[in-house]
Amino acid sequence: MDRRERFRRMTPGVVTVLVAASLFFTVRTSVAVAGGDEAAAKYKFQEMAIALPPGYESQPMNTVRKVNPAYQKIRSWISSVGAGIAVNDLMGHGKADGMCIVDTRTDQVVVTYTPTAPEADRFTPFVLDAAPLPTDAAMAPTGCAPGDFNGDGRMDLLVSYWGRTPVVFLAKASANDLSPASYVPREVVASRSDDGAYHGPRWNTDAVYVGDLDGSGHPSIVVGNYFPDSDVLDPHGLKNVLMNDSLSNAKNAGGDHVMRWTGARAGDDPSVSFVEEKGAIPYGASTGWTLAVSGADLTGDDLPEMYIADDFGHDHLLYNRSTPGHIRYSEATGKRTPTTPKSFVLGKGSFKGMGVDFADVDRNGRFDMMVSNITAAWGLEESNFLWMNKAGSEEEARRKLESGEAPFEQEAQEHGVAWTGWGWDTKMADFLNDGDVSIMQATGFVKGKTDRWPWLQELAMSNDNLLSNPAMWPHVQPGDDIAGDDVLGFYAKTESGEYANVSKQLGLDVKIPTRALATGDTTGTGVLDFAVARQWGPPAFYANQAPEKGNYLGLRLYRPATGPGADAGEGIANTGTPAYGATVKVTTPEGTQVSQLDGGGGHSGFRSFDVHFGLGSYDGPATVQLSWRDADGGRHRTTQKLTPGTHTYLLTDTAQEVAER
Repeated sequence: MDRRERFRRMTPGVVTVLVAASLFFTVRTSVAVAGGDEAAAKYKFQEMAIALPPGYESQPMNTVRKVNPAYQKIRSWISSVGAGIAVNDLMGHGKADGMCIVDTRTDQVVVTYTPTAPEADRFTPFVLDAAPLPTDAAMAPTGCAPGDFNGDGRMDLLVSYWGRTPVVFLAKASANDLSPASYVPREVVASRSDDGAYHGPRWNTDAVYVGDLDGSGHPSIVVGNYFPDSDVLDPHGLKNVLMNDSLSNAKNAGGDHVMRWTGARAGDDPSVSFVEEKGAIPYGASTGWTLAVSGADLTGDDLPEMYIADDFGHDHLLYNRSTPGHIRYSEATGKRTPTTPKSFVLGKGSFKGMGVDFADVDRNGRFDMMVSNITAAWGLEESNFLWMNKAGSEEEARRKLESGEAPFEQEAQEHGVAWTGWGWDTKMADFLNDGDVSIMQATGFVKGKTDRWPWLQELAMSNDNLLSNPAMWPHVQPGDDIAGDDVLGFYAKTESGEYANVSKQLGLDVKIPTRALATGDTTGTGVLDFAVARQWGPPAFYANQAPEKGNYLGLRLYRPATGPGADAGEGIANTGTPAYGATVKVTTPEGTQVSQLDGGGGHSGFRSFDVHFGLGSYDGPATVQLSWRDADGGRHRTTQKLTPGTHTYLLTDTAQEVAER
């Protein structure tokens, strides 16, 4: 064969390589947004040590889970989630300087304070114990969401698990400080045990969303499960486990459960009751491999819409049709144009939904949504989703959502946030108080030394009919690596309006897989800090030390608390109970921003209940529109002029400003 013939035969392959290379460099060039260094110079974070319980770090630290025998060959894959973190006001003193941490190294839930907490808010850190409720070795905690679930003004802690249904740790009325004795554990799902063993369903929960779903004035819970009810973490368990039945449209998961609040009791024997609202979510949207759930009121009716991020297939945007005492959602999907890739149509995508958050990205008074996916270069290079709200008004959004149309367009690449790595939790927050939110992403999968991306790529091209059988999956065991060096994503807005990932410039590029993010005003000064949960690594706290910060408007919103010792100032009782679902719009000469009291949502990270706005250089009065439901479900709205700073409101049928604690 002469050289010309040999070259002719090689030409198709050479062309393929050149095209692939050009596409890669085109994509990678688009990630390197100009102006990143200048944007990064405005930020500064200091990592600070987190106080852990006495002797905590002397105990054995796990690096992988014990799993069902059917999962043994992929035990590192099964061990890839579970770390969680939350920041909130646990002491009731008006500062979000308490933390709840799920540490996979010990499979324990740690309650502690932020490194920035004043002496009055510090206590001996401790581990939550669900006893006397039944637990066993085939269970592991996966999330800890603070909230006031019995309405007595004290912060409770909702813990989710693999291997059982959630437990809510209710604060006692007599608690004057925080310790294990301050809480009483209660089942979220009623369960009976006559022999001390757990006999309830084996839920495998990876996401929890808390909100006033039905407009009743009380917090209900959405529990997003991943694996079907099965013995995932039991090394002696039944052969009742499986994997997803598709990589692009899996529907054989544990799915989503909606738990509606039905009643509560305060005191030293507190309780709260929920009932499962079956059929609240359309069946087709409730059987996915859920990794994240969050919500916000998109229509102005004081009921939160909801976004469910599912691994291995379609995400779902749900329109809220609930009435007090009855929760019901319908699905809305995006419209496809001739130039729209199918996965860029909301609700029709085949990507791996891992995290979701709501915020006003473009400062137009409407909620947008950031969604984490797997976006690894030369791996499963999908795209994150930045769903920009295209409704001209809340009324237009209502009409479209009611008719089944989702008024959102996918613009991640246009805004510079399309590709980060193997994404997980995502949170948006204004760390500079300049009116622009930064976008953070937890990233990374399995850390080791042997690259297993080729095996994963082979799995991605296999027949869906084989996937549900764990035996057909490639080995992912200790020592194997898949996106193990991915680092925390931190996107800052540049002068051009695009975002640039400045994680490296800020010193946030620690090569340990991260899972969850939490933000909060931990000092009461209107400055947001953040905390990170790492998978098989210690948690981290970052104090905001940006050299220049703008003015801010912060709101702490409460409904009146009820029950014994509900008066603010008694023990750990706060001004009231959080005003779940309250929405705030702030207008200045710079425009209008919208935010909300977020009851808790995403993957496994939970921000504080602060409603926070950056005002930049503006120091005049802002027009503030408050919208809320009272304790009886009545709707209210008021507009006031507020000066920069922190304002605390008690919301009844009126909005009354009260003194801060």
